[in-house]
Amino acid sequence: MSNGVEALYIFNQHNNPILQHVYRSRPPAPTILLPLYLAHPAPRPPLIYLPNTSPPTLLFSLLHSQLLFLAPTSVDTEPLLVLEFLHRVADVLEEFLGAPLLESKIEGGYDIIAQLLGEMCDAGTVSNTEPNALRDLIDVPGWMGKLLGGVGLPGSSTNSTSLQTSGFNTQPPLPQLPWRRANVRHTSNELYVDIIESLSVIIAPSGRPLSAFANGSIAFTSKISGVPDILLALSCTAGKSHLEHILELPVFHPCVRLARWRERPGELSFVPPDGRFVLAGYEVDLLPPTTTSSGKGQNNSSAAGSVHLPVSVEMRTSLGPVGAEFEVRLVLSNNFPGTISAAAAGGGFRAGIGSRLGGSSSPAFGGSTNHHHPVLEDVLVTIPVPASVRNLTDLHASRGEAQYTPLEGMVEWRLPSKEMSGLSNGATATLRCTVVGQANDDDDDDEEDDDDDEGETNHYDTTYDYNEAEGGEGQGEEEEEEEEEAEGTYQQQEQQRQSKSTTTTTSTTTTTNAKPSSSLSTAREKRDQRRISQNAQLMPTAATISFSVKGWLASGIKVDSVTLNSKTSRGLGEGVRPYKGVKYLTASREGVEFRC
Repeated sequence: MSNGVEALYIFNQHNNPILQHVYRSRPPAPTILLPLYLAHPAPRPPLIYLPNTSPPTLLFSLLHSQLLFLAPTSVDTEPLLVLEFLHRVADVLEEFLGAPLLESKIEGGYDIIAQLLGEMCDAGTVSNTEPNALRDLIDVPGWMGKLLGGVGLPGSSTNSTSLQTSGFNTQPPLPQLPWRRANVRHTSNELYVDIIESLSVIIAPSGRPLSAFANGSIAFTSKISGVPDILLALSCTAGKSHLEHILELPVFHPCVRLARWRERPGELSFVPPDGRFVLAGYEVDLLPPTTTSSGKGQNNSSAAGSVHLPVSVEMRTSLGPVGAEFEVRLVLSNNFPGTISAAAAGGGFRAGIGSRLGGSSSPAFGGSTNHHHPVLEDVLVTIPVPASVRNLTDLHASRGEAQYTPLEGMVEWRLPSKEMSGLSNGATATLRCTVVGQANDDDDDDEEDDDDDEGETNHYDTTYDYNEAEGGEGQGEEEEEEEEEAEGTYQQQEQQRQSKSTTTTTSTTTTTNAKPSSSLSTAREKRDQRRISQNAQLMPTAATISFSVKGWLASGIKVDSVTLNSKTSRGLGEGVRPYKGVKYLTASREGVEFRC
C-alpha cells in the first residue's frame, strides 16, 4: 500500500511527452499508456483500469493548465493518495516555476524538477510535499538563486546559513515545521483572512428551495517573521455556540491544532505556512432542519423560505398567439441579512489590503468602523434551450446585453455592474424572445393551407356576371339587326339587365362565403392549437444565475478576531503589531438554478 507510485509522466496539450520520471519497478512506457488513456471517451475518469497491459495497471490522471499528468501503478494502493500526490506535484511545480504552469517552464527547469520529484516521493513512497519545506532542500541554481537569496526570499538556504555563521543571527535555532521554512524574515508584518463561499441552490417552480448549500474556504495569507502562533476566532449570526452545528464536513490544513477545535469549536490555533494557503474548508446547509415536538428534524416551508438570494428569476413560457415566446424576469435585491460592516483602524487594521479577491473588509479588531454596503457584481443569467430549437428571434433585454449561441444551445444575459449600481431594491429587468423550431411537414401543410385559404377567399370575393355575358352575345346580334332602328331602346334594356344581374350575383356571393368563413376559422383554431403544443416542447425548463457579492456571506459566518500570541511565538521581534485584514466574498458560478 505504501509503494504505490511507480512513475510520473507529463504530456503537453498536443499529447507529446515532455517529462518522464520512474520511481520503481518497470512501468509501461508513456507511448503505451497514452493511447489506452485516449481510447476512453471523454470526460475521462481520474482512475482507469487497464487490464490489457502486463501486468494489469491502474492509471491515475490529472489535467492541469492543459498539461496531462499520468501516474501508473500495478500494486494495490490507496487511490486518494496517488491522486493527492498528482495535485501536490502540480502545485509545487507552480510554486517553483511560476504560475501558470507551461511547457516551456518545465523544459527549462529539468534540474529543479528532478530535485523536487526526488524529495516528494522516494522509491514510490510519498514523503515530503510541503512547498515551504522543499524550499530549504532544493538548490535553485544560477541567477535565480542569487536573486532570491539576495532579497531574503525562499529559494536559497545558503543565505540563512551565512547569517548564522557570521554572527548576525544571535537567536537560538527555531523549531523546524514541515509546512514552514526556517528563518523567515519580512519587512512588513501582515495577516490577511479571505472567506469565499460558493453557492449551490435549486429552486422549484413554486419558488420553494429544494436544496441550498454554501461551500466555503478560508484562505489565509501570513507575512510574519519568525514562527508566529495565531488564533483565529469564528462566529455566526446565530451565535458562536451554534457554529459547530452549522459547519458541516470541516477540513483543515495540517497546521491546525485539532484538539483546540474540538475543545472550543470556532477557534483555529495554528502556526501558519509562509505566504498564502487554504486554512480550512467547510459546507453549510442553508436549509437547516427544524426540530419538532417529537424531536425529529424536517425541512418545512418556513425554513426553506429563509434562504436569501440577491437575485431571483421568474420565467413565463408559451406566450404569444401560438405560444412561441417566453419571458425571463430578473428581480434584484439589496437587502443582505447579517450584513458585515467594513472598518479600518490605524493601529491594528488597515482596510483595503489583503487578498486580491476584492470585497469589503470585516469589522476591525478594536478599531473604528466605516460601514459599507455589500456590492452585487457580474450577474449572468444562462438559459439552456432544447436541441430542437433552430433559432431565437426578437431577442430583447430591458437591461444589459443578451445573445444566443446556437452551438452551445443557450442564451446568455449579462448585466454590467455599472447598470446595477444605481438600481433600487426590488428593481427588475426582463428578457423576451421568440423560439423557432425545426422545419417539418406540418409547417409545409400549414403554408399550403394558408395559400388555399387565400385562393378560396379570392375565388369567393371575385364576381363574374354570367348573365351579363350570355345576355351580351344575344344583344350583340340584336344590335347588328336593329342598330339603326332602335338605338335608344337598346340602352334602356341594357341598364335594366345590369341592375338585375348585379342583385342576383351579390346574393349568391353572400350565401357562398358564409360556409367557407366558418370552416376556415375552425381550421385556423386547430392549426394554432397544434402549433402551441409543438412550441411548448421548445420552451426552456430552467435558468441558472452567476453572480458575486463582495462583503457578504450567505452562511452568516464571520471572523471575530485574529490574535497573535507573542508568548508562544518565536522570532517575531519586539513590538511587532501586524496589520490585519478580512474580506468576504459570496459567488455563484451557475450554481443557482431556477426551474420552471
